[in-house]
Parts: sequence; C-alpha cells; structure tokens
Amino acid sequence: MRTPITAKIVRVYSENATFQHFETLRRNREKRQRHREFVVEGVRQINLALTHRWVVNGWLYSPERKRSGWASATLEAHRSPVHYQLAETLLAKLSSKDEPSELLALVAMPPDDLARIPVRADLLVVVFDRPASPGNLGATIRSCDALGAHGMIITGHAADLYDPETVSGSVGSLFALPVVRLASPKELEPWLDRVRREIGQFQMVGSSAKADHPAPEHDWTKPTVLVIGNEATGISTHYRQRCDAIVSIPQVGAATSLNVAAAASILLYEAQRQRRSTMDNRP
Repeated sequence: MRTPITAKIVRVYSENATFQHFETLRRNREKRQRHREFVVEGVRQINLALTHRWVVNGWLYSPERKRSGWASATLEAHRSPVHYQLAETLLAKLSSKDEPSELLALVAMPPDDLARIPVRADLLVVVFDRPASPGNLGATIRSCDALGAHGMIITGHAADLYDPETVSGSVGSLFALPVVRLASPKELEPWLDRVRREIGQFQMVGSSAKADHPAPEHDWTKPTVLVIGNEATGISTHYRQRCDAIVSIPQVGAATSLNVAAAASILLYEAQRQRRSTMDNRP
C-alpha cells in the first residue's frame, strides 16, 4: 500500500542525530519527558494505542523489509506527520525483541491531568505510591485494566510510566487505562475533594501485610480509592493517616509478603467479586 502523501519522509541510514534521538528515548527518562514522546513496539501495544486514540508523532520502519498486511494497513489507515525510513540494521538496534519488530511508533505522552480519570458512582481507582520497579508498575497497570479499575494515579518519585519495561509489562493496558502521575500525595487532595463533591462519601483503603483487617472481610462495594505502597517500604505515613481502613491478604506458608503487583491483583479481584455478587443479588 502507498505511504500517505501527507507524511514527511525522513530517511535514516546512519547513526545520525535522528537515530540517536530514537535510541535515547528508549533508555533516557529525562529525554522522554522533555520531548513528551516515547517509542512503542509490538502489534498489541500499537493496536491498543491506536484504538484508544493516542497520538502517533511518527512511524519507524525499514523500506528494505517486506511489510506484513498488518503493518501496511496500519500505515495506510493511521497517518502521522512523519515516516522515518530506517536501514534494517538500525531498526533492529531500536527493537527490544529477539526478532526485530517491523514497525515502531513514536507516541506522544498525554497530559498528567486527573480529569482523564472518570468520577463514577461505582468508583474504583488505584493510587500507587512511589513504585520502584518498572516491571511491577506495568504489571499493576495490566491488572487494573483487567480487573475493572477506572484509573491509576502514581504519586511521588517513582519508576517511569513510559519506561520500555513498564510499557511492555502492561501488555498494552497502559493505552486503555487512564494513568496519571503526580509529584506528591498533596497534589491528589483537590481531586479527592472533587470526588466527594460529585459522588459523596467514598473510602480510601490501604494495604499492608501487617494489617489486622483481612481484605475479604472488608466491604469493597463502596466507591473506593485503593492505595498500594512502595515495594520496600509500603504505604507512606501520609496515606496511612488518610486511609479509612488498612487491609491485609490472608496468607499461608513461609512467605511474609506478596509481590506488589500480585497483591494489587488480589485486592482488585476481591473488590470485583463483591461488586458482582451485589449486582447478582439485586431483585
């Protein structure tokens, strides 16, 4: 299929400044944030980015390589301002896969605006405070998407939301779930006030392996903001004081705690289980 005639073609056949820009976006957090864009690869990730209307600033591919029907149809149907035509060896250098991807997307970051997270009567939002691991952050985003959360808010100094490991770990859910970053928990307060004005009372529930209140005994049917803490230090003093309840996940065996992404998944599942049960029992 023909390249859209409105796209500017930039040919990259050496490790020039353009290539170095792409390469740095893959590994440098500050560069990603300064330019407000990041590199996405993988059929599922790209498809979900397009489905949820994320802005593609440019497509990266090699004219030396025969494109699949999916890649050709994507380039034809989803136009971007620039098409970067790279030498096959350079495209392979940018790919993180054993078999290099045929198409990469240069995607714009959306604003960190809490208005992106819907305020609903059945609110279920996760606050992840200071996540340290991009892999855990990506996996938690995936669980939030799969288990019915309406959004995620990241507070404090944290792993980068647009790190390639985060994007990969989310398996595309990053593009389906509104995720907003805030510099500190204090920046969350105006949004919490807005939630209270719009839907009335809601609960903030924290999690800790040391809590005495088992998660299955807690009422998750109320509008809920679930707070997940840092992998090493748990939820901060600020959130402990702010939460209406702190719950634990009953465990057996020698393990004293769970991986944070696994713990978030269990708590979200319990919330959805109770909410489904309530719906099923309505006359």
